[in-house]
Amino acid sequence: MIEALPAFLPRFFTGLVVNIEIAVLSLLIGTAVAAPLVAMLVSGRLLAVPASIVVAVLRAAPTFVVMFFLLNALPRDFAPFGLQIADWGLTAVILSQAVYVAAYVSDNGLVALRALRGRDYANAVLFLPNLARAFCVVLMSSGVAAAVGTPEAIFITIREAERMPDLGDRAALFLMVMVFFAIVLHSAFALINMLRFRLVRWLQQAAP
Repeated sequence: MIEALPAFLPRFFTGLVVNIEIAVLSLLIGTAVAAPLVAMLVSGRLLAVPASIVVAVLRAAPTFVVMFFLLNALPRDFAPFGLQIADWGLTAVILSQAVYVAAYVSDNGLVALRALRGRDYANAVLFLPNLARAFCVVLMSSGVAAAVGTPEAIFITIREAERMPDLGDRAALFLMVMVFFAIVLHSAFALINMLRFRLVRWLQQAAP
C-alpha cells in the first residue's frame, strides 16, 4: 500500500475539497431555509404551527432517502428558475444535507433567539459554535455522495481500494482514511468546545 500513497493522497485531498464544498453549500442553503422558519416560530401561533410542522418533517427526513428521491423523482434536465444544473448528483447530495442543516439551525436558532429576547446573551451566542458543529457533522457525513458517484474523498478511496489486489492493503487503506476522519472530527469538536467555553466565560465576565 505504501507505494500507492504518492498517487493516492493528492486525489484524496482533491476529493476532500469536494466534501468541504458540499458542507459549505449545505450550510448556506440550510441556514437560508431555516431563517424564515425561525422567524415564523417566534411570530405567533398563526405562523408558528405550520412552521413547526415543516421543521418536524425536515428533522425526520433521512438524508439518504431525500438524496435518492431527488435523484429519481426529478428529471435530469430539471432547471429551477431557468438555471441548468451541470451535476445533478452533487446537487442532490447538497440539498439532502441542507435538509438536515435546516432542521438543526431551526432548532438552535429558536433557542438562541428566545435567549436573546430574554437578554440571556451567554446562551444566545452559543448559536455560533453550534453552527460550526453542524458544519463538522455535514462535512463528515458528506461521504454519502460516494453512493451517487460524486468524486469526493470516500469515492476516491473506494476506487483506489478496488485497484488493490491484496485484502490487507485494502483494509489498511480504509483504516487509514477512517483514522484521518476520526482525528479531524474529534479535533474540530475539541476546538469548538474550547471556543464555546471561552466565549461563555468571556460573556460571564463582561456581564454587569
